[in-house]
Formats: sequence, structure tokens, C-alpha cells
Amino acid sequence: MRMNKGNGWAIVLIVLGALLLFGKLTPLLGHMMGYLIPILMIALGYYGVKQGNALFGWIVLVIGIISLVGKLTWLIGPIIAIALIVWGISMLGNNRNHYRRY
Repeated sequence: MRMNKGNGWAIVLIVLGALLLFGKLTPLLGHMMGYLIPILMIALGYYGVKQGNALFGWIVLVIGIISLVGKLTWLIGPIIAIALIVWGISMLGNNRNHYRRY
């Protein structure tokens, strides 16, 4: 087998894929892999859209975004709750100032 310039990356990707497939990297990467795959899908979709393959790019991009939002619900929920509280407090503050003007 003749080694070309791109063969090194191909071998690394094959070994990494095989380790992931057999679950050998779970103790090392574990929780992080759940976020890495959707992020890679978003990057691949963006790359596909920029290179002119819009249909494939948008499909992969949307699936990646939906997957990432699903993984980040533990963070998105409290952020939305805090934003609603801050918005409500600011509305109460604006009502007080509004009544003082008249």
C-alpha cells in the first residue's frame, strides 16, 4: 500500500471511528461525544451550504441544530426562566415610571 499525503488522516479517522463504534472511548470522552457529533454536523452542514451543495448542507445543518438544542435543554430551560423573570421585573419598573409621568 502506497502512502499518500491524505492517508494519515484517513487512518486516524478509521481508528477513531472503530474505537467509537466499539465503545472504547466512552470512559475517556464520554459525555463530550454527545455534544461533539451535533457540533460536527452543524459544521459539515455549513460547509456544504458554502460549497454549493445547499440541499445536503441544509438538511445536515438542521439535524445538527435540533440535536444540539436537544442536548442543551438542561441549560436552555433555566436561561429562558431567568430571562422571563428579568423581563417581568423590567416591565414592572417601566409601569412605575409610566404612572409617575402623568
